[in-house]
Amino acid sequence: MTPTLTDLLAAALAVRDSLIADLTAEGTNAWRLFHGTAEGHHGLTVDRYGDTLLVQTFHQPLSAAELRELQAFYATACPGLAVVWNDRSQPNSRIANTLAPGQQDSAGATSEIVENGVKYAFQARHDGQDPWLFLDLRAARRRVMREAPGKSVLNMFAYTCGVGVAAAKAGAKHVVNVDFSDTCLAVGKDNAQRNELPIRVRFVKSDAFAALRQYAGLGQNKMVRGKRMPPFPPQEPRQFDIVFLDPPPYAKSPFGVVDLINDYAALFKPALLATAPGGTLICCNNVAQVARESWLDQLQRSARKIGRTIREVEWITPEADFPSPDDNPPLKVVLLRV
Repeated sequence: MTPTLTDLLAAALAVRDSLIADLTAEGTNAWRLFHGTAEGHHGLTVDRYGDTLLVQTFHQPLSAAELRELQAFYATACPGLAVVWNDRSQPNSRIANTLAPGQQDSAGATSEIVENGVKYAFQARHDGQDPWLFLDLRAARRRVMREAPGKSVLNMFAYTCGVGVAAAKAGAKHVVNVDFSDTCLAVGKDNAQRNELPIRVRFVKSDAFAALRQYAGLGQNKMVRGKRMPPFPPQEPRQFDIVFLDPPPYAKSPFGVVDLINDYAALFKPALLATAPGGTLICCNNVAQVARESWLDQLQRSARKIGRTIREVEWITPEADFPSPDDNPPLKVVLLRV
C-alpha cells in the first residue's frame, strides 16, 4: 500500500525525535522536519525556523489537497507554528505561488531564530529565493565554532555571514566576511548585531576572485581575457588561520563563471594561499553529481601544484535531519589541515 503524505511526514518526524531533543537542549530552534528526496516525496522540504514552518517545493507544486493535508498534520504535530509555502518549481527556482492574505504579513516579517546559542534573522519570504540560513550547513558552523577561539577567520561567499557570526560568537580574534551582495551583507550585519560579539566583525563587498587574489598576494588582475576589470576594494595580502570557502553551484563573475564541477581549483588555489601554514581550509561543494572522492583528489592535486601539503582530511557530514540513503549527501564539506 502506497504511504500517504501524512504517513511520510509522521515517519520523518519520528526518526528525528532524539535529534530534536538534542538540538532543543543546546538552544537551537531550527531544523529540517522533512527531506523529501530521501523520505518519499521528491522535491518537497519542510523546515522549522523558530515559529515558522517553511515548506518548499522544487519539482512540482503541492496540490490544494496536499497542502491541506500537510497543514493538518503539522497543526497537530507542531502546534502554534505558522506554515508558509514557497513553490520554487518554476525555472530558475523563482518563487511562483501567491500567499493567502492572512499569510502575507507573517511571511514578510523578520523574526529571530537560534542555532547553538547564536541568533540569526529569518524571513520566510523576501526579495531573494533561498532561506537566510542553510540548515544543512549546521554541522559545518558547529565545527567552525570548535575551531574558532583565538583564530583569524576568512568567510568567503559569506551570503548572510552565518559562519562568520558563529565564529565570532565562539571567540575568534578576527573575522572577515566577503560577499558581492549588499542585501546579503546587510542581513549579515543584522545577524552580528543580534549577538553580543566580543569583536567587531568585518564585512567586505567584493567579487570573491578579486578578494581572494589580494589576500593570497597575487594582486589584482586589471585585464582578463582582453577585458578591463572594474575596480575592487583593495585588500592587504594576509593569511588566515581558518578560511571557509562556500561558493554557489553557479555564479557569474567578471573573472569568469564559478564552476564547481570542472574548475573548483580556480577558487581553491588562492584560498589555500590565503590560509596560513598550519591553518585550516574548509571547502564546500553542493553539486550533487560531484563525487566527493574525485573532488578531494582534485583539491589534493591542486595543492601539490602550488607546493602546499594537506596534512589531514576530515569530512563534515550534514546532521541527521538531512538523511542520505547512499551516504553521499549533495552537500560535501571537507576540512583540510594545511
